[in-house]
Amino acid sequence: MRRNILTAVAATAGSLALAASLTACGGSSAASDAKVVTVYSADGLKGENGDGWYDKVFKDFTAQTGIKVEYVEGGSGEMVQRAVREKSNTQADVLVTLPPFIQQADGKGLLAKYAPEGSDRVDGADKAADGTWTSVVNNYFGFVYNKKELKTPPQTWEELLDGSYKDKLQYSTPGVAGDGTAVVVKAMHDFGGKQAAMDYLKKLQANNVGPSASTGKLAPKVDKGELLVANGDVQMNFAQAKTMPHLGLWFPKKAGGKPTSFALPYAAGLVKNAPHTANGKKLLDFMLATKQQRDVSSVGGGFAARTDVKATDENAIALAKIMDGVEIFEPDWDDIDKNLQAYVEDWKSATGS
Repeated sequence: MRRNILTAVAATAGSLALAASLTACGGSSAASDAKVVTVYSADGLKGENGDGWYDKVFKDFTAQTGIKVEYVEGGSGEMVQRAVREKSNTQADVLVTLPPFIQQADGKGLLAKYAPEGSDRVDGADKAADGTWTSVVNNYFGFVYNKKELKTPPQTWEELLDGSYKDKLQYSTPGVAGDGTAVVVKAMHDFGGKQAAMDYLKKLQANNVGPSASTGKLAPKVDKGELLVANGDVQMNFAQAKTMPHLGLWFPKKAGGKPTSFALPYAAGLVKNAPHTANGKKLLDFMLATKQQRDVSSVGGGFAARTDVKATDENAIALAKIMDGVEIFEPDWDDIDKNLQAYVEDWKSATGS
């Protein structure tokens, strides 16, 4: 997925490294081309077959502006860490991650203040008060299961402790992947606190296959039956289910409780000291434009970030049905951002990871 093409474009780490080295020695490269913008993003918005929201947005953006998009994908934490390493020689123009990593990026001084056109239509909870980031696609945390092997999804967290899930369950790594971190956030909420959540995740480790830096790689394993259950998010998994017939979405609950979820938006910010700041601003404006926001559900299987865009397409109706009956809670992202490293260390200690 990381190769340079004119439309929905990707860049390998090697090509970026080459670009950086050529720039450093005064040569010309894609990274120094004025008609380019580089996006570092969490996975989920680019389609498996070139049919995702990013694919269409990048293609249309290039057609309209002549600016090529170089795309680098990974877990939210991975993308932030990469941007930190490159701080003295910035490569990315736009950074897109899930919470709490967008807050982490802001805290590390990676983001410049910029309010894209249309961001005034984004709910206050879905953008930074200081104007350093705004959601471009809204989303919710969830899990997937194999509909062929399991006629109905598991109902509770406790069911996942059953021996039938041994080596058939996997979730992405907290602290590295946004959706992996979300597992800890949801468990802390559902079990009523950190210690109870860690006690549960310690037990669950007996069935867990092991770490995964990318959540997006888990759904294909579930569809093939290599896994029965994995974590994910509604937008990404709904889009994947179009080509993965055995993929079903579900929301765990604590025994005796209700299924829960929380908003986990794709939040975008302009990178400070970006090599192509003007192009980054143009891309952010383009992502939040009404047309692109209408495509969020119809093309990307997600939820528009703009409150004035009311989707009524087939996907929007199906998404509303998926979310029906799910209790939505609002995490304290400031607390999670402040204590993220401690929570990750507690998780490592509990699971032996």
